Amino acid sequence: MPFRTLSTLQTWVDDFTALGYDTGILRVIPQETDEDDDTGLIAAKLRSVSTTFFVAPEAGPDGTRWSVTFEPREDAAPLPGGRVMALSAELAMLSALCAFLQSRSEAFVAAAAS
Repeated sequence: MPFRTLSTLQTWVDDFTALGYDTGILRVIPQETDEDDDTGLIAAKLRSVSTTFFVAPEAGPDGTRWSVTFEPREDAAPLPGGRVMALSAELAMLSALCAFLQSRSEAFVAAAAS
C-alpha cells in the first residue's frame, strides 16, 4: 500500500512534528516483509525508560488503524514519580501520533478509491 512507504511515513512524521509535538524519539525505518517493497514503520526509543516500541498499521492492504507494539524487556523497570510523569507524556504523544496516522491513512485510502 503506498501510504506505508518510507517516504510517505517520513512526511507524515514531519507533518506531525510541525504541529508542535516533541518527536525526537521517533524515526522511520524499513519494515521487513516477504515482498521486496518500500514499506516502513515508525520506531522509537523512550527517554524515560529503556523500552523500544514501534508503530505500524494493521495487516491488510486497506488497513488504516495503527497500533503500538512494545518490545519485550529482560528486566523490571522501577520508575520514580518524575520518570512516570515523563513516560506518560511520551505515551500521550504516541497516542496522538496513532490518531494522526489513522486519519492520514483513511484520507489516503478514500482518495485512492475515488
